[in-house]
Amino acid sequence: MSYVAKVLEPGEEVRYRAKLSWTAYVPGALVLIIGIAIALLGFYFADVHAYIYTAGKILGALVGLGGLLMLGEAFYRRWTTEIAVTNKRVILKRGLVLRRTIEMNMSKVESVDVVQSIVGRIFGYGNVTIRGTGSSLEPIYGIDDPLGFRSSITSL
Repeated sequence: MSYVAKVLEPGEEVRYRAKLSWTAYVPGALVLIIGIAIALLGFYFADVHAYIYTAGKILGALVGLGGLLMLGEAFYRRWTTEIAVTNKRVILKRGLVLRRTIEMNMSKVESVDVVQSIVGRIFGYGNVTIRGTGSSLEPIYGIDDPLGFRSSITSL
């Protein structure tokens, strides 16, 4: 059972669920590809010097491992983040073991700021900050369909 489903109050219903964009995987995938390329270059130049072959394998493995760790971190972040808009509040939950939750009543929402780069507009992701009376949610980076998320908040 998801966190959002557990904390719903009587009469409260989920109007919109958001998730982090798939683009969170891009940096890790690029680093992994670079690691593979370094290892392949080491194999290609193995005839020149034996230490190039060994250095290419080791460096490629280290860079590739870094890419795998980055991919794992992105997967964990996407898997453990829940973002929902209900008819009464906005709910943000991050983390599994170390859980951080933020909730804001709809009556306290003053504005919803959306920032999208050119690449973000092409692939449909952006950063959202919800400003409320007296406080604000921290920015939510890399959210899918930020304009739909904003519309779901401002339409209530």
